[in-house]
Amino acid sequence: MKALKQVTINLITPDNGEKFVIEMDNATLTNIAGFQADNADLTLTINRSDLEQTMMGAKTLEAQIADGAAKVEGEIGVLKQLAATMIDFDPRFEIMPGTKGKTTAVAHADAYEAQAGKVIAE
Repeated sequence: MKALKQVTINLITPDNGEKFVIEMDNATLTNIAGFQADNADLTLTINRSDLEQTMMGAKTLEAQIADGAAKVEGEIGVLKQLAATMIDFDPRFEIMPGTKGKTTAVAHADAYEAQAGKVIAE
């Protein structure tokens, strides 16, 4: 797969009138509310209520596109490329040398669900 260097996506949520530009450039992901790019690789139009279903993991974006709840214009492959760059964040990462905990295994976390576990710090 070609390395993902720069991607621009316009996101439109017509049910609440929001517009965003989402850009990935040099491994930095940013979003800017209230703007649209003239030369976006992809424009995604989806109601905010439907997008929240995807953010909660209740329905995939692919399913939203297939059933017409989401509409895309442009290179749809950039969504998969962008998703491939995402990682599970370990909140116990080593901030300063020597501060890393003894356990290194982190279970796959759902990004939208808090999971109770052992207290890390007091």
